[in-house]
Amino acid sequence: MALGTTGAWTVGVVCDGVSMSPRAERAARVAADVGLNHLVAQLGSGVLPEVALVGSAVRAHRAVAALVGPAGAAADHHDPASTVAPACTYVAGVAGPEGVWSAAVGDSRAYWLPDEGPGTALTEDDTGDLDALTAWLGADADEPVPDVRSYRPRYSGRLLLCTDGLWRYLPDTEGLSAVVRRAGAGTGGGGGGPAVEARALVGYALEAGGHDNATALLLPVVSSVPPG
Repeated sequence: MALGTTGAWTVGVVCDGVSMSPRAERAARVAADVGLNHLVAQLGSGVLPEVALVGSAVRAHRAVAALVGPAGAAADHHDPASTVAPACTYVAGVAGPEGVWSAAVGDSRAYWLPDEGPGTALTEDDTGDLDALTAWLGADADEPVPDVRSYRPRYSGRLLLCTDGLWRYLPDTEGLSAVVRRAGAGTGGGGGGPAVEARALVGYALEAGGHDNATALLLPVVSSVPPG
């Protein structure tokens, strides 16, 4: 995952290596770094969040696709005559004074978790039968057309970006919000902050029996919508 800021924008990217692909962790790292750098540069230049998010997914896809190489380069040292294609999923989020934006490819997700009231899912999984991925980043996938959405919250809260290793154990916003609010209360009501809350989410998934990579990134958002 990767986190950055530019001006009034807070930006995050979370990627999850496709388990059946080689160098999956490398693919996820490259995609997150490239996606974040593009987002920060574009938003800093005044590009609209929606446009920047699409561009970041495409840039990340091309960077992961460039990792393809002889299987001999992989840890197993398979047949050097064949080629391998590292792959990963992708979700990016932008938080600013006017709202939040998200873009996703695959089954990594974005959620809006307000300080008050119910949360909402901001992405839809690219999956087919038996939850098989229908879209991802990598040389063996088409250029992505990310699911881009925006939301203007009435209350302050958190924009959550996460992998399926988390949401499979906390599949609804009620459960996610409960863990975040409990961790946010902190010891003695002192508050924990986004990093503590993210660790609490991952800890919940692991304690529930999670074995897949569980990643959570929370972007704090202060609502600019007048009360009433």
